[in-house]
Amino acid sequence: MPKDMIRYDVLAQEAFRGLVKKVLTEVAHAGLPGEHHFYIIFDTRAPGVRISARLKERYPDEMTIVIQHQYWELVVGETSFEIGLSFSGVPEKLVVPFAAIRGFFDPSVEFAVQFPLVDESGNAADVTEDGPVKAIGPASGAPKAPRPAAKAPAADKPAKADKPAKADAPKPAAEDKPEDGDKPPTVVSLDAFRKKT
Repeated sequence: MPKDMIRYDVLAQEAFRGLVKKVLTEVAHAGLPGEHHFYIIFDTRAPGVRISARLKERYPDEMTIVIQHQYWELVVGETSFEIGLSFSGVPEKLVVPFAAIRGFFDPSVEFAVQFPLVDESGNAADVTEDGPVKAIGPASGAPKAPRPAAKAPAADKPAKADKPAKADAPKPAAEDKPEDGDKPPTVVSLDAFRKKT
């Protein structure tokens, strides 16, 4: 395989980190729109991460935060964001560089981006079969967004009364199913496409 001199993997990471920054900037100015909410997974060991000693002890490697109902003072800078969250009833201020983010999920629209760990040489340490950056969107035929790790959520969950009720999507009637010629589009990897030609 030829060597990638352009470093598309690095450019893709920068683009998706820019997307996360833009989304958080808009939320900082206007609040969360509709049902949108975010799970952000970040490396607590990364340079520039600032969390309390109590949280660092509890989450020595990785931490998941939820931005939904109970957050305050979201400030987005050039290279990081600051946010206030409550952990077991104790208010905390966190500073998270965008480079420390390992995953960004918005379950309301099934959008997810996962970033690989990068070793000292600048190479991705956990490249997936889909490439170094994995993005999943609500496109037809795309798989559902992965849920955050099975760890207990870092931030306190909002009270049940605060949670908006989600309506179940209506199921299509038998006559609404597409015929064989009208199949919805599916996502095909570039390698699978090349094998067909």
